[in-house]
Amino acid sequence: MTLSSENCSFQYQVLQTNQPLDGNCLLFLIILGKILLNILTLGMRRKNTYQNFMEYFCISLAFMDLLLLVNISVIFYSREFVLLGMRFTKYHICLFTQIISCTYGFLHYPVFFIACIDYYLNFSKTAKLPDKWQKLFYIFTVLLIWISILAYILGDPAIYQSLQAQHVTSSQCPVCVSTQGYWLSCFMVIILFIAFLACWTDVVTLVQAIRITSYMNETILYFPAPSHSIYTVNCKKTLLPKLIVCFLGTWLPFVFLQVIILLFKVQIPAYIEMNIPWLFFVNSFLIATVYWCNCHKLTLQGLVLPIDPFVSWKCCFIPFTINTLEQIEKPISIIVC
Repeated sequence: MTLSSENCSFQYQVLQTNQPLDGNCLLFLIILGKILLNILTLGMRRKNTYQNFMEYFCISLAFMDLLLLVNISVIFYSREFVLLGMRFTKYHICLFTQIISCTYGFLHYPVFFIACIDYYLNFSKTAKLPDKWQKLFYIFTVLLIWISILAYILGDPAIYQSLQAQHVTSSQCPVCVSTQGYWLSCFMVIILFIAFLACWTDVVTLVQAIRITSYMNETILYFPAPSHSIYTVNCKKTLLPKLIVCFLGTWLPFVFLQVIILLFKVQIPAYIEMNIPWLFFVNSFLIATVYWCNCHKLTLQGLVLPIDPFVSWKCCFIPFTINTLEQIEKPISIIVC
């Protein structure tokens, strides 16, 4: 059974179980697994990245997942209790999950566009705000997004009536399935496919010529520049295949997962779909887009470049700054393709 609201870009998918206890246990395990994935992802990121909006939002998302897990755990083990004059029962597990799912379902577009604006502002100006004010600005922006979306969810009459119309019984609990995440993933996959088609021969050539080398005490991929070529920073045609190789080299399994989800139109509850690995995937996509669109600015002195927590984009620009890397540091190995 599926319900939808005309004013909302999401739908409700009713999950049916024979026993509410089994459904609550499954929900607890899903949220617990997501939190463990959050911890693993945040722990694997590079530590030398400068702070940006996306990282602050990822931390806030991890906190919201933890808060949801705590609420579910307290209600699940207490069964029934009274707090501040309100009586909480096992049915509030479904209610809290609904509210969080609806909130998550509306976050994709705002987070994507605010991250775009953040990178644009940081890339277009040579002077940064003091770290203290920049951190406060990011914290304020993240809080404003959460409060605004939550207020909209709780205050919109159409959404409220949809929630009230679902009588939560022992056999069903509606959860939000967002369309924002689907269309945003579709947009990014299409852009990647078009970019790959535009320079697939250069991508194949680069993969065959890739070497692993040490540069500034960091192991990176090195794309040798032909001796008869002169690389320029503002050459988008030269930069695009390098960005694609670096991006797909890190996120190729995740891209395949997105393609499967899109092709089979898999409906994933919003409290699962909005996750930290997906946000870092979006973050890498945005950074690659910013580099490509502003390649003519890469030589500006004092320019603060966005640093990816997972993808090392440094190898894309080494040929632009060092003509013959072999003369400085000898490659430590060669990839045989």
